[in-house]
Amino acid sequence: MKIDNIPVETSIRPVALGRKNYLFAVSHDAARRSGMLCSLLGTCKIHGIEPYAWLKDVLQRIADHPTNWIHELLLHRYKA
Repeated sequence: MKIDNIPVETSIRPVALGRKNYLFAVSHDAARRSGMLCSLLGTCKIHGIEPYAWLKDVLQRIADHPTNWIHELLLHRYKA
């Protein structure tokens, strides 16, 4: 029986490429910011949300949004 591991290899490829690229971050803070951005984009991908549209909508709504309902703007609960 042959096991096909191509889907797994394809899914972890960005992590491996990122690991190599993160070596060239200018500073520790830059590497942390890059990691946060990758995490945000990955979370958007998991939830099927277009990152630019989400960020634009949240930035437009956040000033008038009630503080106790801020959880509505988080990615896992977001509704356009």
